[in-house]
Amino acid sequence: MSRATESRHLEASPALRRYDNVRDLIATPENPTPLVRLNRVVPPGEFQLYLKLEWFNPFGSIKDRVADYMLKGMEERGELDGKTLVEPTSGNTGLALAALAALMGKKLTVTVPDGIPEEKKLLLRMLGAEVWPTPDDLCPVDHPKDGAIALAHSFVDSEANQGRYVMPNQYENRDNVKAHYETTGPEIWNQTEGQVRLFLAGLGTCGTITGVGRYLKEQDPQVEVIAIEPQKGHRLPGLKNLQESKPPAIFDRSVIDRVVRVDDEAAYAMTKRLFREEALMVGPSTGAIVHAAVELAGERDGLAVAVSPDSGLKYGSFFEDVLGDEGKPTA
Repeated sequence: MSRATESRHLEASPALRRYDNVRDLIATPENPTPLVRLNRVVPPGEFQLYLKLEWFNPFGSIKDRVADYMLKGMEERGELDGKTLVEPTSGNTGLALAALAALMGKKLTVTVPDGIPEEKKLLLRMLGAEVWPTPDDLCPVDHPKDGAIALAHSFVDSEANQGRYVMPNQYENRDNVKAHYETTGPEIWNQTEGQVRLFLAGLGTCGTITGVGRYLKEQDPQVEVIAIEPQKGHRLPGLKNLQESKPPAIFDRSVIDRVVRVDDEAAYAMTKRLFREEALMVGPSTGAIVHAAVELAGERDGLAVAVSPDSGLKYGSFFEDVLGDEGKPTA
């Protein structure tokens, strides 16, 4: 009998890293993203800093968890039937939604801020999404950075569209928080064996810091939760300054112990250090979060966990501006 006739169907086996669907690679407490200690950018002492590498998710960011939870929730409630998805995004949620929509045979339209990297726009289009770059002046003067959100709402609310679009709405969808409360938080608690004393994440949709912060404080009320906020007019995709953007409805301020402001220059300088000293190819929001953590190292001890939302592979055009001619041949 030939080997072909002897072959059998291979069942999924996470232990063998064998899956029936790429969606099954999205992190869970049973299959967590890595936690990696930083050894060179952190001053020697009792302060230990670990990065939660969320770019090990299959579509490249922490937003894979959120997109998966939101779509599953909408599917269970019957909200997806016959509808086109539309979502405002700085790129990562859109990429995850686009990938999952492709698996589901659904269409997706994304509205994105004008300033996001061209690499993200291209990847969104490669995944089949319709991409609408959005000027910030679409929004009222009190929230000038919310143009993409306003445009996405116009798709859903327009009488001309007659219920054609449905929006997951990561800024208001409680499944965003639930994803982190049920997966990211328990992963961090388990991976640190309950020793985490400080948790740091950026302010964006605020699902990560709300969900993880809430979970960790339920395990140990002494865990300190630090929010990282960019300066006004920043160039740090995925992060929001809540003075120039409307605070998301899902944001629970009660879990935040402290807010640290980081400017672009410091964030990009730390991003470059993480590439060169830790061999971690991270995105600029990670640089901002780690910069804040290192600043706190002199006044804290114990084990800290910082979120690394995505890799630097989608920010080549931004890094080109930062580096200039550095590293190019001089002759």
